[in-house]
Amino acid sequence: MKQTPLAQFIKEKRKQARMKQEDLSFAAGVGLRFVRELEQGKPTLRMDKINQVLNLFGYELGPIEASRDEKS
Repeated sequence: MKQTPLAQFIKEKRKQARMKQEDLSFAAGVGLRFVRELEQGKPTLRMDKINQVLNLFGYELGPIEASRDEKS
């Protein structure tokens, strides 16, 4: 799986909080497998669960403009 900006962001925030993946999964109320898949950049994950994790750090998902190259 490709490392995504979201995956990098979550991993960075977790490390800044000095948490292990297990700690993050417990604190957010999601499974350890979900945290691992999130940090690995799995492209299909539930948005509500992503928000559970992001809320721990004071963030939530929202729309952003997608950058598109001219070849698409």
